[in-house]
Amino acid sequence: MNGAKITLEVFIWTIIGSVPLGLVVGLAMMTNLKIIKYILNFYVWLMRGTPLLLQLIFVFYGLPLVGITLERFDAALFAFILNYAAYFAEIFRGGLQSIDKGQYESAKVLRLTYWQTIRKIVAPQVFKIVLPSIGNEVINLVKDSSLVYVIGLGDLLRAGNVATSRDVTLVPLLMVAVIYLLMTAILTYGLKRLEKYYSYWK
Repeated sequence: MNGAKITLEVFIWTIIGSVPLGLVVGLAMMTNLKIIKYILNFYVWLMRGTPLLLQLIFVFYGLPLVGITLERFDAALFAFILNYAAYFAEIFRGGLQSIDKGQYESAKVLRLTYWQTIRKIVAPQVFKIVLPSIGNEVINLVKDSSLVYVIGLGDLLRAGNVATSRDVTLVPLLMVAVIYLLMTAILTYGLKRLEKYYSYWK
């Protein structure tokens, strides 16, 4: 259960950090400033084009070589947030680009401000569009959290491996699988309920 606690902490803090960052990056990728667009496109390409495992190793073992040392948990969060923010940025960018530009013009006719347009017209539609894709990434995050094992963080999988070596039995790993399945089942149910709730935006 101590390992499950670490896994949940990595999951929760990654969601809290990566979703807002991904939204900001996704919005910024639609700017007309080419230099910003190039930098952000390179960031997204780098994060999505290299394995998360490699990024974890680089953050924890590579950054100290340039004088930046992070604790294991902080290093895991740093790598996870940067990685998942890139995926969320692409999801949000695609959702924003799918909105008909004529709706912005209609909002101007109704004398809505830019932020009123975003909050009342654009955001509900984008949220409905991107929700399934975000849900897939959230489920993947639960399983990817096991990668923190490589930097020695005492997560659920590491606890299961230690118990397996100690007791010479596969029962602890079976329990690990059951806990992961329960976590993904709960999240899948919650996400489906959320999609059903927002189904009126068809």
